[in-house]
Amino acid sequence: MNTSSTVAREAAEYELCFHSLNQANQAFYFPCDEGGHVDIDALSTRARLNYFYARTVIGREFSLPAVEPRTLH
Repeated sequence: MNTSSTVAREAAEYELCFHSLNQANQAFYFPCDEGGHVDIDALSTRARLNYFYARTVIGREFSLPAVEPRTLH
């Protein structure tokens, strides 16, 4: 079994979502596996910066992240 392709397939099915505490309908979504692990190296530079930002301001600007089934946004 190829682990990297398994992780890639699982990542396509889930996303880690940081919902805004201040603005309705604002959120950051990042592809992840079922356990909420994000492949940082696979993110674009902008997405990586947004990911680190959202993690930094949890509780002030964004809620704790939640693993959700992947949907189109």
